[in-house]
Amino acid sequence: MTARAVRAFQRSHGLTVDGIVGPQTSAALGLGGSAAAPRSTAGAPSGTLARIAQCESGGNPTAVSADGRYRGKYQFSRETWRAMGGTGDPAQAPEAEQDQRAAALLAQAGTSPWPVCG
Repeated sequence: MTARAVRAFQRSHGLTVDGIVGPQTSAALGLGGSAAAPRSTAGAPSGTLARIAQCESGGNPTAVSADGRYRGKYQFSRETWRAMGGTGDPAQAPEAEQDQRAAALLAQAGTSPWPVCG
């Protein structure tokens, strides 16, 4: 399902359609990369993702919910993390990877995965 969403995003943005979030797709998502124009916030999440992260975890990439079910800056469940291509514990993943996977999830599903903070 993730690759399908990435391909749809790529198609709608005139990119090479391969289902992989490579440099061009990352740049189109605003995640930096060689095709991106220089920006003062290069590599930073979009305004929407920044608001979600602040609401979900206070922006803390190592945050874990009280019940341990939701983890990391965007409070991924392990199931959603895996569905977005992540491995291991989201709260232990590099912040940039969390930003990238959250951007891909946002592109795929909008803000619905974050019903309170989206």
